[in-house]
Amino acid sequence: MMKLSIMTAIACGLLNTFAATAQPYPNKPVRLLVPFAPGGPNDVLGRVLAQKIGEQLAQQVVIDNRSGAGGIVGSEITARSVPDGYTLLFCGTACLAINPSLHKKLPYDPVKDFAPVSLVGTAPSLLVVHPSLPVKTLKDLIDLAKSKPGQLDYASAGIGTPPHLSVALLKSRAGIDMVHVPYNGALRIMADLVAGHVKVYISGISLVLPFVKDGRLRAIAVTSAKRSPVMPDVPTMAESGLPGFEVSNWYAMVAPASTPHAIVTRLNREIIKALALTDVRNKFIEFGAEAAGSTPDELAVYIRSELRNWANVIKTADIKPE
Repeated sequence: MMKLSIMTAIACGLLNTFAATAQPYPNKPVRLLVPFAPGGPNDVLGRVLAQKIGEQLAQQVVIDNRSGAGGIVGSEITARSVPDGYTLLFCGTACLAINPSLHKKLPYDPVKDFAPVSLVGTAPSLLVVHPSLPVKTLKDLIDLAKSKPGQLDYASAGIGTPPHLSVALLKSRAGIDMVHVPYNGALRIMADLVAGHVKVYISGISLVLPFVKDGRLRAIAVTSAKRSPVMPDVPTMAESGLPGFEVSNWYAMVAPASTPHAIVTRLNREIIKALALTDVRNKFIEFGAEAAGSTPDELAVYIRSELRNWANVIKTADIKPE
């Protein structure tokens, strides 16, 4: 009788375990890691997407900001997480395309350690200056920098981040010398930029647009090949005298490698559905981005292409790997 009770208990335990694992995905909250501080474009757009996907999945998608080392900290956490679909990464240019060429000992591989889920959006950056600088065009800025070598300063969210590399490429292409002032987080940059403590910045449009609209910053040029529909009157860098200059940010969702195909497919389907919503697309445009989904395979190809592109930018700008 005792043996029978024990066997029954074991059987019940196994059945309960099976039932728990057999529950459809997701059956608990999903953690979406954003490897940058709150307030920046990655954080803002990640939250927009998280809310809609959470509604569609009928489960909360919780944003977890894990900033540090240009996106490396949050990316490594995701890469080392259990591949069960409950830890995802909202990232893009810096984490998956720039860091591999910038760091000799990167603690993750952008191709091998992640399962691509979907491209989410693309966004040009905007070159802005503090109004105290007597410049209205890119030519004005270049001329001023040449007349004051090493005296103008520019902000970035850290060495190797897209803002840093974009200005580094500008310096290289224009033959000018400006001083790099790295910050930890977009909010601190904006406070000092608006106060005039630092004068030049290249940023995602979403972050600087409100300050451009109210006159606290001046827009000079966008970094994409075409003008942004958000700011159609602002010329491109190529139009402004640097032909061929093109760098854009992009955002994507990935999961740890070996995440089940069925879960990746489900997440991709929900992302594409969310990106098709008018309010989501309008929200992206409001923050200077264009919603753009993809299949997992298309994202995998895109990541490899961007790895090559940013390696060339880093080489041209003469940024040394750390």
